[in-house]
Amino acid sequence: MPQLPALILAAGRGERMRPLTDTTPKPLLAVRGQPLIAWHLQALARDGVRDVVINTAYLEGQFEPALGDGSRWGLRITYSHEERDHGGALETAGGIAKALPLLGDAFWVLAGDVFVPGFRFDADEAEAFRAGDDWGRIWLVPNPPHVPQGDFAVDGDQRVRRKDAAPAGARTGTYSTIGLYRPAIVDGVRVGDKAALRPSLERAIDAGRLSARWLEGDWTDVGTPERLAALNAC
Repeated sequence: MPQLPALILAAGRGERMRPLTDTTPKPLLAVRGQPLIAWHLQALARDGVRDVVINTAYLEGQFEPALGDGSRWGLRITYSHEERDHGGALETAGGIAKALPLLGDAFWVLAGDVFVPGFRFDADEAEAFRAGDDWGRIWLVPNPPHVPQGDFAVDGDQRVRRKDAAPAGARTGTYSTIGLYRPAIVDGVRVGDKAALRPSLERAIDAGRLSARWLEGDWTDVGTPERLAALNAC
């Protein structure tokens, strides 16, 4: 069974990264000698993914010249142009909804502005997800200093719970921005809608259709110039 396709989210403005992002989209900023997004492309190719969609909006004209068609990594890259088609970024759920015709019945989603080169896009995990009936499976990280309260709780059956409805002692974590999804996760979001992902995840939680895994390895949300500088100092 071939690996699932992947959507890399690369449409945002990156306000907190200014002035670096005034002229360069955040996923194209250099980390250890290559664009941040290239680390994802290498990891996806390593793990057998062949089809990658990249959604773009802010400075979207820079992506294709920088990354091409993906052949240098053994990938097939398709671009989902939100600025050209809708006048700006559609946020995460809106970006997924627009890209669905390119993605099929199940797919990986990951943000283009995290650094997690050791993450494994496990084909067996992906196929098990596709064979089930969950709408999503998200990877959580131990809460970093900038999100000490966490985003969600996880119960003993690896089901995601709202923090205020979790059983006593449930572990809380922060969404790593990596997940497996099927189209049902964005039911109700129309193509062209600007829509955040959080309400879609909460709808899946309430329906009992969102599971979780823990990402314990190195993970950096490259959200500030200081974090980028720290990565490049290693």
